[in-house]
Amino acid sequence: MTKNLKQKRRARIHRRIRSKVIGTVDRPRLSIYKSSKHIYTQLIDDANGVTIASSSTRDAGIQDSLKGKAPVEKAGVVGKLLGDKALENKIERISFDRSGYAYHGIISAIADGAREAGLKF
Repeated sequence: MTKNLKQKRRARIHRRIRSKVIGTVDRPRLSIYKSSKHIYTQLIDDANGVTIASSSTRDAGIQDSLKGKAPVEKAGVVGKLLGDKALENKIERISFDRSGYAYHGIISAIADGAREAGLKF
């Protein structure tokens, strides 16, 4: 598949997922984006259009601890960091939005890290 076809396919899958997964104040949506170099996660309250918490591989506090790690290991650290930020905001339950990515590798590592921190979904 060419890159353009892959992007269109992921966008189509993402639209289908977003029609079903909605974030609320009590249960925000965990949204994921991965670029070729970095991983970005957000907890979003769709009812109010507000990002509650976010974490990424570009966060200043964790960049030193990520050096030399594989992308899947980095994703686990990012997921755990987001889980810790969510618990600080008194959020325990979330809706998981994989953004059209297959649930394996980096995506499942983020989910496992968030679960390890104490989030339920």
